Amino acid sequence: MSSSISVTGVYANGNDNKKFRGDRPPCSPSRVLHLRKIPNDVTEAEVISLGLPFGKVTNLLMLKGKNQAFLEMASEEAAVTMVNYYTPVTPHLRSQPVYIQYSNHRELKTDNLPNQARAHAALQAVNAAQSGSLALSGGPTNEGTIIPGQSPVLRIIIENLFYPVTLEVLHQIFSKFGTVLKIITFTKNNQFQALLQYADPVIAHYARMALDGQNIYNACCTLRIDFSKLTSLNVKYNNDKSRDFTRVDLPTGDGQPSLEPALAAAFGAPGIISSPYAGAAGFGPAIGFPQATGLSVPAVPGALGPLALTSSAVTGRMAIPGAGGIPGNSVLLVTNLNPDLITPHGLFILFGVYGDVHRVKIMFNKKENALVQMADANQAQLAMNHLSGQRLYGKVLRATLSKHQAVQLPREGQEDQGLTKDFSNSPLHRFKKPGSKNFQNIFPPSATLHLSNIPPSVTVDDLKNLFTEAGCSVKAFKFFQKDRKMALIQLGSVEEAIQALVELHNHDLGENHHLRVSFSKSTI
Repeated sequence: MSSSISVTGVYANGNDNKKFRGDRPPCSPSRVLHLRKIPNDVTEAEVISLGLPFGKVTNLLMLKGKNQAFLEMASEEAAVTMVNYYTPVTPHLRSQPVYIQYSNHRELKTDNLPNQARAHAALQAVNAAQSGSLALSGGPTNEGTIIPGQSPVLRIIIENLFYPVTLEVLHQIFSKFGTVLKIITFTKNNQFQALLQYADPVIAHYARMALDGQNIYNACCTLRIDFSKLTSLNVKYNNDKSRDFTRVDLPTGDGQPSLEPALAAAFGAPGIISSPYAGAAGFGPAIGFPQATGLSVPAVPGALGPLALTSSAVTGRMAIPGAGGIPGNSVLLVTNLNPDLITPHGLFILFGVYGDVHRVKIMFNKKENALVQMADANQAQLAMNHLSGQRLYGKVLRATLSKHQAVQLPREGQEDQGLTKDFSNSPLHRFKKPGSKNFQNIFPPSATLHLSNIPPSVTVDDLKNLFTEAGCSVKAFKFFQKDRKMALIQLGSVEEAIQALVELHNHDLGENHHLRVSFSKSTI
């Protein structure tokens, strides 16, 4: 068979639809892609737009009578990236799913075909627009000038990080400008940063122009964006810290469970922001973005702005289909607990690091599951974001939004075995005072704990022994120089630190002093 495609070659393959039922072996990679089920009324430009984020589109052949098209990319690498991206995420044209796979053909030869004028005109228009935006000339401006070879990788720093910003939040915001291929997040110099790779440097340029200096939430989480010196990111793991949206096969690398294919598809879906719940789901602040030029953002009821995030993005967890979680809800479903060691009080102390816990209910018939009711939805989001995926008593706990609006107390006479507790009037709430300093000291679980309210008579050895007796290995300890009521203690692991916090927060140290324990952002 000839490696190029001609009009006879296409129509000889008229029975392609029959062959694509799944019994045909997949073709080897080719820069020519075969698109099926395209709508009758779709335009050439719309078909070309599917390939543009991945590189230059060099040719197009539309077979509207068969609802098919062939798209030729400038390189096989671009075609491979496109197929990898769209395999878990079915693209849509005019709200209809379109199916893409490699063609048997190595190139398109369409010069002698009728009705190709429109396709050539569309390609010329797109290529002129792309090269025009790449060749912006003139002196440097505040917006940054695109020069040939500019990187498609952006370096993002989040300043004034008052609320957690996750990889999913970044993906949602930056996907509005074009296809995001990879994201790596990390902390450097005590600042949350990210590297984000687009398919095209032109898209990176426009995203930077629109988003640099903007706040994700009102008056906080400010984006500082520049171009990275890197031209490509090497992502080894798909997890909460890094993700390659073109590779759903990557391991998680840190003991976190793999993304299920359905979730992976949801993460990569362009237009993920158009959720029916695109209000910020109980997050008090609105998203402070202006309307980005040329973006058709759907009008969503209750949306707080054109780039309002879905509830799942704000929490940093995808809402699992069928889980029935209600955005804006303050009740969490906590699963995979150790039923032999967990107590309502233990959950109250742990979740109380991220908000005021009002009620806890461990399920009577399934004691590895519990409901935790926080004071408001904002606190529920924070707790879920920081605690889901952490290990406690040897088990990786999971937290999602519950479909319940409140935790019901047992009726009088109903057997409960003390599994449901009301903590709404507890003196141990950390956030009941408006403007409390505790709001500024919310950090992810870490192996280093901050201790406070230590009486003068308690020594280093007293505190080390207290934690050792609780089953922890103490790696380092230091009192604060100016204030010996406070100290840092570094334990053997994050899991040890979580367990120590659960068991030793509010421990009676004598002299009417009860130990206060929280996670620290510092290390010793």
